[in-house]
Amino acid sequence: MTDTDSLSEALKAISVSTELIEEELKPHLDTVLAALLEKKKDAAVEIARSGILPTLAQALRCKSSLSCQVALVVAEMAREASVREPCIEADLVKVLVPHLNSNNEEMLLNTGRAIGRICFDNSYQQDQLVQNGVIPRLVSIIREYPENDPLVNVCLLALCNLADMDSARDALAEQGVADVLTFQLKRAPDAERRHIILEILGSLGESDTLKLQFAESGVPEALSEMIRGLQGGSDPHDLCSIKIASNLIVSLLLGDESMQKCFGEGSGLVYQDVLSWLQSSNTQLQLSGALAIANFARNDSNCVKMLDLGVVPHILTLLEQHVDEGDVSVQHAGLSALRNLAIPATNKVRMLEDGVTERIKTLLRSDMPPVQFKLLGTLRMMVDGQEEAALVLGRDAVLLARVMEWCEAKDHAGVRGEASRLLAAFIRHSRNPEVVSAVAKAAGVRQLISMTTSEHVIMQNEALVALAIASAIDIESIKDTFRDAELLSMLKRMLEDPAEAVEVKFSALGLICSLANSSVMKEELNSVNIKESLSKLTDHSSSKLASQASSILTILDDTS
Repeated sequence: MTDTDSLSEALKAISVSTELIEEELKPHLDTVLAALLEKKKDAAVEIARSGILPTLAQALRCKSSLSCQVALVVAEMAREASVREPCIEADLVKVLVPHLNSNNEEMLLNTGRAIGRICFDNSYQQDQLVQNGVIPRLVSIIREYPENDPLVNVCLLALCNLADMDSARDALAEQGVADVLTFQLKRAPDAERRHIILEILGSLGESDTLKLQFAESGVPEALSEMIRGLQGGSDPHDLCSIKIASNLIVSLLLGDESMQKCFGEGSGLVYQDVLSWLQSSNTQLQLSGALAIANFARNDSNCVKMLDLGVVPHILTLLEQHVDEGDVSVQHAGLSALRNLAIPATNKVRMLEDGVTERIKTLLRSDMPPVQFKLLGTLRMMVDGQEEAALVLGRDAVLLARVMEWCEAKDHAGVRGEASRLLAAFIRHSRNPEVVSAVAKAAGVRQLISMTTSEHVIMQNEALVALAIASAIDIESIKDTFRDAELLSMLKRMLEDPAEAVEVKFSALGLICSLANSSVMKEELNSVNIKESLSKLTDHSSSKLASQASSILTILDDTS
């Protein structure tokens, strides 16, 4: 009798069986299982079509001594995608789930594999599993049999498939799954197991509740320890693990409480390891290190502490490594970290004293828009409220020339906007004639005039304030540019435009007031009939605006 004949005979015998007499069914199940284990062509499809699935379901429902073998038959069948739906229709998932409460490890293994394969890529069935309480049971099995690698693997794969579902995340949060996963991560025998655990942690780490739970259960420390153990090698699987784990740590730092726990006032193990990443030769670790520092620098006290602990030189060295033909992502992340660190006023002063601006100016030669954008933003943060910094940088001809180039960046609106904002910041924060003269000499005043028509109110205001300060300090060096750009007509339109924001009109009035106090420009203001526009504003609903307009009219009417 051929193998095909014996399988057909076995299936026929099982299908005509009216009672589950174990002694009679076992040899036939042995034949069916042998065909599946030998990977006989189309065996799974033939079994599904034979009509024996209800009999298998009944055997599982009765919890007979054949249950373990039947679960194995179903698990092997379900490798074939086309038979999964018939298995579901025969209620096999429903009768398998109770067997997850077995205390027989082989039964648990077969049941887990069967359920996992039948429900693979089936969101409805996976949701039903979660509703039926499989999550607590899977976690319990891993806890009860932590050294049974095949069984642990099946449970981890199941959790990995379910972890993207909100209901599963909620259930896992209640189970305190972090300790189970960290224990298994530490004993993972290979990269495949590591990646399954990391994928579960990644999916669950999107929940703020679990971020904190992970931090309190030592997940970031376990990930950091794993990275430490894999560093220095060249195995692609290990490098992949490093990438996933370091990204995951950065993600966990997005939660405020979990971030503070990892920082540990600067003495936390994770923070210490992050510092070492900045000095690593592994580009991925450098990137994650810079991103992590930027995340730690989300509050002033951390920023001050990190400056005390000497983080800035490490970031600057990292940036300098990547200036020429370097990694754009690392430069971008490093500048983000510096920018965040420079937010507290006390840090700005110290960073300037330490020569930070001089060192990051080496990045001026970068031709990568994302780096240019972040560099401009970092410099703008450095001069914010810092007169001395604005004076030094605002007179730097090389810097101004490069900023002017970026003001003309055709393909990157963000770079153009940040370059113009930096020019405005130099004038606003220095209020110095030398800076006004330097910006004017670099043709920066025309850029500021163009910025007054930006679609962003904040940029319009910054430009108008800078121009008001510049005209009050040194009208002679900029008056011709004002005329060429027809600035006064632009200001008149701004005041008369009903759609223009009140705060923009107020800033425009500030500039007009500055010009009205200049004998050079007073006559020209009258020539464009600015008084008419001002008169209309004197009864504006904003009393602040109306009052300012009246004051300027008084100045313009004064012929003395």
